[in-house]
Amino acid sequence: MINPFNPEPFSLSSALPTLLIIPTGIGCTLGGFAGDAIPAARLLASASGCLITHPNVMNGASLYWSDSNIHYVEGYSLDQFAIEKISLRPVRKQQVGLLLDSGLDNQSKQRHIQVALSCKATLGIDVGPIITTEAPLEIHLRQGNSGTSWGTLSQVEALLKAGKILKEAGATAIAVVTRFPDCLDSQAIQKYQAGEDVDILSGAEAVISHLLVKHLSIPCAHAPALKSIPLNEGLDPRAAAEEIGHTFLPCVLVGLSKAPDLIPINKEQFTQSITNSEYIHMNQVGAVIAPDGALGGEAVLASLERNIPLIVVSNKNILNVNFQSLIMHHESFSKENLRILHAKNYVEAAGLILLLREGLNVESIYRPINSINEIKT
Repeated sequence: MINPFNPEPFSLSSALPTLLIIPTGIGCTLGGFAGDAIPAARLLASASGCLITHPNVMNGASLYWSDSNIHYVEGYSLDQFAIEKISLRPVRKQQVGLLLDSGLDNQSKQRHIQVALSCKATLGIDVGPIITTEAPLEIHLRQGNSGTSWGTLSQVEALLKAGKILKEAGATAIAVVTRFPDCLDSQAIQKYQAGEDVDILSGAEAVISHLLVKHLSIPCAHAPALKSIPLNEGLDPRAAAEEIGHTFLPCVLVGLSKAPDLIPINKEQFTQSITNSEYIHMNQVGAVIAPDGALGGEAVLASLERNIPLIVVSNKNILNVNFQSLIMHHESFSKENLRILHAKNYVEAAGLILLLREGLNVESIYRPINSINEIKT
């Protein structure tokens, strides 16, 4: 489907397009909670002039932040972008269809419809149409041996059918709300609220949005529907955004409202796509930022294969896929041919982005300065 809301030709001018990746469901100290990576994303967007990141970074439940320099790209789409299967086309707006799980009770359903109406009336977001699935989707939450969160759903066909109908009815993006299991008294939820564990919902959320994007090729993002959460006076500030409203939907609608179109690329279109000023393509990306220990994702590997600088940030999580693991498991990678920079935090990462954007030699800022290699014939 052609999005009728595409803008005048997009120009990166002097920006340094940058991918910011903070994987979901792995308990990152920064970015593992309810939108707590938004300040870092805003800083990096300012430093780069063009930040491409995913809903896990930007979704803050009832809280959100809109920035024209930040491009909201679902995780599966971001991987497809990194391996040059798609390019991104910024738009003025998206027509955001709302997909509701028929497993929602009537009160929860009406709450989410009211959120859609409020975002239309208060924020001017173009929301609609709305569809309810033919059958409850039946979400099941899981945790892997490493502690990472993931999930399954029993009615995949019902989800995809509803999404297809929305797309055919004119939706150019889809926000999906599903009923999640009532597990609010679980030890995992309590530890998450205390800032001590992974978000056990996020892995299942990623599965749902991945399925929709893969089959529909339009921007999609997910908001879980849960029963009211009991007051927790010991709540960690990073989890607090999820406690201040009845729904997680507002941030999803805001993010999708200007999410870029996903433009498929084939070999015949490749040259045309990368020279089209309306599109953002992987070959324009100047840096990728990812947490140390979480370097095994498709976007990270694709950037290293393309010799794009990778900024590895100290951001504690439960994985252990680090620089040494990359070299050990990928014969084509070596210390000599990888462009890896290390940052103690996202403030330092922003400084590195500015160095790259200005074309400065990164080593020139550090002491001692390494000598210049001399080629001997």
